[in-house]
Amino acid sequence: MTEITKCTSNEPLAIVHEYFQASDFIIGGITSLITIPTVPPTFGENPHYSFNDDFLILTKYYQHILALIFAVKEINETPHILPNITLGFRIYDNYAGTYTSYATMKLFSRQKKFIPNFNCEIQNKLISVIGALYSGISFKMAHILSIYKVPQVTYGSPLHKNDSSEAYSFYQMAPNEAHQYKAIVQLFLHFRWTWIGILFKEEDGERFVRTISSMFSPHRICVAFLKRLKPFYLGTILDDLDWLVEMYLFLMRSNANVVIIYERNMMILRMLLYLPQMELVPKEPKGKVWIMVAQSDLASYFYQRKWDIQVFYGALSFTVHSNEVPGFRQFLQTVNPLSRDDGFIKNVWAYAFDCMFPKLLPTEKTNDLCSGQEKLETLPGAFFETTMSSYSYGVYNAVYAVAHATHAMWSQHFRQRKIVNGEQTFLQDLQPWKLHSFLKKIIFNNSAGDQISFDQNGELASGFDIVNWITFPNQSIHHVKVGKLMPWAFSSKIFTIQDDAFTWHSSFNQTLPISSCTESCLPGYFKQKQEGKQFCCYDCFLCPEGRISSQHDTDVCSECPLDQYASKKRDSCIRKTTTFLSCDDPLGMSLAILAISFSLFTLLVLGTFVKHHNTPIVKANNRDLTYMLLVSLLFCFLCTFQFLIPPGNIICLFRQISFAIVFSMAVSCVLSKTIIVLLAFMATKPGSRVRKWVGRKLAISIVLSCSLIQAAICTIWLATFPPFPEMDLHSETTEVILQCNEGSVTMFYSVLGYMGFLATSSFTVAFLSRNLPSSFNEAKFITFSMLIFCSVWVSFVPSYLSTKGKYMVAVEIFSILTSSAALLGCIFFPKCFLIFLRPHLNVKEELIRKKL
Repeated sequence: MTEITKCTSNEPLAIVHEYFQASDFIIGGITSLITIPTVPPTFGENPHYSFNDDFLILTKYYQHILALIFAVKEINETPHILPNITLGFRIYDNYAGTYTSYATMKLFSRQKKFIPNFNCEIQNKLISVIGALYSGISFKMAHILSIYKVPQVTYGSPLHKNDSSEAYSFYQMAPNEAHQYKAIVQLFLHFRWTWIGILFKEEDGERFVRTISSMFSPHRICVAFLKRLKPFYLGTILDDLDWLVEMYLFLMRSNANVVIIYERNMMILRMLLYLPQMELVPKEPKGKVWIMVAQSDLASYFYQRKWDIQVFYGALSFTVHSNEVPGFRQFLQTVNPLSRDDGFIKNVWAYAFDCMFPKLLPTEKTNDLCSGQEKLETLPGAFFETTMSSYSYGVYNAVYAVAHATHAMWSQHFRQRKIVNGEQTFLQDLQPWKLHSFLKKIIFNNSAGDQISFDQNGELASGFDIVNWITFPNQSIHHVKVGKLMPWAFSSKIFTIQDDAFTWHSSFNQTLPISSCTESCLPGYFKQKQEGKQFCCYDCFLCPEGRISSQHDTDVCSECPLDQYASKKRDSCIRKTTTFLSCDDPLGMSLAILAISFSLFTLLVLGTFVKHHNTPIVKANNRDLTYMLLVSLLFCFLCTFQFLIPPGNIICLFRQISFAIVFSMAVSCVLSKTIIVLLAFMATKPGSRVRKWVGRKLAISIVLSCSLIQAAICTIWLATFPPFPEMDLHSETTEVILQCNEGSVTMFYSVLGYMGFLATSSFTVAFLSRNLPSSFNEAKFITFSMLIFCSVWVSFVPSYLSTKGKYMVAVEIFSILTSSAALLGCIFFPKCFLIFLRPHLNVKEELIRKKL
């Protein structure tokens, strides 16, 4: 049996603030509660190694110690975790990093005295160390702890590990910091904040700035300004006033309403925002949305007791995900400031409640003595919070992670070595380095219902909460969780946010703050980058005609679909109304009235001629051709109604065809009339052979042959390129016009050309017959009618080609009506005039007399 000898040593340097609870296993803790005021190093004198009473305390961070004690207390009272084995703790402060290495080494001493590299007793064995709050101190601790392979669990902000070897003894109660960057970017994209200011101070602030800036550009976010905060020393504050005033005015004049803060406890920022109360600057602080990363927190020193924190109303912070732990508030109510074991409590109590204990120096000039009956819950949020913070939540989970890992190791030990003296053997055999394999695989649910485990890099498998700050004049702070980023959740649940839960600074009138280089371009406008400035700075221009932008800050205006058109504000597309030339349209109604009128006139003329079919004037003008012509003209007028109904497959197939054939028949009748008149007078000559051609059969044959030729052309048209209905999306801006596509332009103009040929032939024959003797010779009237007919259709071609949509149809209807009316009026008006107004001339004797 190994003989255990008594160890003796002298303490080289005493640390005043210590909290120790003896037990089988010890969990070490390094806190960041106390700060020793410093001055800028001059290197003109030897450094001091003695501890003095000139220190400052961040009382808010005392909660971290209480969270560790609370977790140890719960574990020792829980029978299913480490039964018959107790956990204890030994806690030191690092005094702002000054005592980090020394305090870390003292954790290995199982006695109160500092005895490095010796095991003087079995109990109080250090199995793990929790700390620290800040990355720089955590890395200093790791240099020592990694030598002994003691697991180190950090509870502060996410760490950046430069060397994979550092990860060997490192476990952090925070997710990978890359998730925080993603959460920040997602937040800015959600609220369309593109003009961001950054203030940073800490040593790793430069790395943070480089990383976050590189993630901004791909998401069209710009850095409005980037300012490094100077180191702050209480002894030289008067020398820095000019810089503070200049920095304050710069912040207030900046149009960046969103500012990221990378500073531990926001000491310098609070000093800047306190300048108006000191009456060093003329204006009150302008409202900003302060974005605090997980590496920042708001904690006050005693001299900041009356500093206003209302400037942080509506601020947002990113914190490691946390929950309220049952029983913690009740535990805080049991804290006894007269405890002899706790080397922190009296100083914390005195600074927090602005009182003093006997044998303690007062924090300020005060006559108040600490009674010990003061309540922690009465303190402002900047001095102490009764709600467990995310840092304290990390400490609480770190203690449980070590306990569960030790319990797993204890269970394995007893499965392998079932002996009576098991606990004693386990205490002797347990070495801290053996815990690593268990810590890496540990997974459990804590009392708040969260699952705790580490990933392959020793980082907590968790996410970040987005917290909205609501501050009060008494320095109380209400933290409202308004969103979160959970990397391990389903894709739709990775980033969630509650828009209606946000509260903003009063200067924003509870409306969503805007942070952009220039005012946002409204829908209907597009942005164009300003020369010589960042891409977030741009001018807004109205979208060109026919293009729209439906969102804010559009780079390029887009065209509407063909069946839609741009609104007047050019911010949306409106569906075009479907239309066609119909009787409901004023133009269509006018043409329909004309067609009906001309049809009635034609029927009136036809009825007149039928009624007076035995009169000389009717007989003299070939009654059969006259009736055929009148019927053809009637159909010509009526066929225009095919152009005033919705275009369909049947209508498009037959409206041009029917018009062409009927119109050709009418012109053929006119041509037949002129030919018959000419042949009739030629046949009166003695010995003329033309007499045998003159007769009813010739007239009918001329009409049929000419009409059949047009029918043949139309048949070819239908067989090769038949007309079909289509939608005209271009002629009108706001309308889709239903129309008929003629199928073949060549065939369409061939039909028109043939009618033109018939009309020209009729005009030529009539012109040659204009001087033939007869009182009832209608050659002159036919000539004039053909002249009008040809003029109308010659002018139709350029008019038809120069118009679009339903106006093309209107031009064609007008041409049909005009040319048909010309034939009706010029040929039949003189005859009706004689019949109705000069009936005495409509007799055979008058006809013979005129001939003579």
